[in-house]
Amino acid sequence: MNKYDICCVGHITLDKIVTPKHTVHMPGGTSFYFAHGISALDPSKFVLVTSLAESEMGAVDDIRKKGVEVKVLPSRNSVYFENIYGENQNNRTQRVLAKADPFTVEGLKDVDARIYHLGSLLADDFPLELVKYLSTKGVLSVDAQGYLREVRGDKVFPVDWVDKREALKYITVLKVNEHESEVLTGEKNPYTAARILADWGVKEVLLTLGSNGSLIYAGGNFYEIPAFEPEEVVDATGCGDTYMTGYLYMRNKGASYMEAGTFAAAMCTIKLGASGPFSGTERDVLDIVNVASLA
Repeated sequence: MNKYDICCVGHITLDKIVTPKHTVHMPGGTSFYFAHGISALDPSKFVLVTSLAESEMGAVDDIRKKGVEVKVLPSRNSVYFENIYGENQNNRTQRVLAKADPFTVEGLKDVDARIYHLGSLLADDFPLELVKYLSTKGVLSVDAQGYLREVRGDKVFPVDWVDKREALKYITVLKVNEHESEVLTGEKNPYTAARILADWGVKEVLLTLGSNGSLIYAGGNFYEIPAFEPEEVVDATGCGDTYMTGYLYMRNKGASYMEAGTFAAAMCTIKLGASGPFSGTERDVLDIVNVASLA
C-alpha cells in the first residue's frame, strides 16, 4: 500500500457559477480545487479520493492528466451546485440540484496517508464513524462548511453541526469562515469563537475572514494572517479550498503556522484573479509573500 503525505476526500461537483459579469458551468467542490491546487505545487505524494457519477468522469481524467493520483468511488449521482454571486463576492446564494452518495469507512480502508483532509459539501457527506476512523490513521483536517448545510428540496439551509462536540475531539485542523464559526459557537468575535473550538478539541483552528485575511489559533497563540490585495477579483469560488491546499502543503513540509497561513493567503490572491482553480506556481506564491515582506 502506498503511503501518501496528503489525502483529500470529497465529491467533485457540477457547478453553475453566476456572477454579475458571467455565467460559467464547470466542475467544483473542495476535492476539485484542492487537487488542481496541489498539482500546481507538487502532486507526487498526494492522492484524491472522490465520488461522482460516471457522466462526470471527464473531470477526473483532467486531474489525472496533471499528475494527480485519483481513487474514484462510484455514486449514483454527482453533486450539482448553483452558486449566484452579487457585486460583493463575499455574498453567495446557493441551490443543490442533485446529491451524491456519502463516503464510508470501507471506501477509505486501503488509503494510507499522513494527513487526511475532508472537504465536506453537505451535512451527510462524512458520517461520524468515518471521522473517528480516519483520526486513527493520520492527522485529520476538516472544512466545516458542508456540515452546516442541509438540503431541503433544492434549497440549502444553514444548520448547526449535529455531532460537533463529539467530532471535534478527533479533528486536528478545522477550517471555518466567520459565519460558520458563529453558527458553531454562538460567538460573533472570531477570537472568542476560535478559543471555544480549541476547547472542544481542535488543535489548529483556521478562521478565514474574506478580504480581512485569516486567523489561526494553535498552541494557545493567535496568528493574524493578512490578505494580499488581488489585481482584480474575478471569482471567489474555491478560495477557502485553495487556502487549505496551501496551508496543509506547507505544514506537511514543516512550515510554522504563520508561514503556512501566509503562503495559503498568497495562493488565494492568485486564485481570485481568474475563474476556475489555482493555476499559478509555487514560485508565483512565494514572489507575493516576498514582496509583501519587503513592504
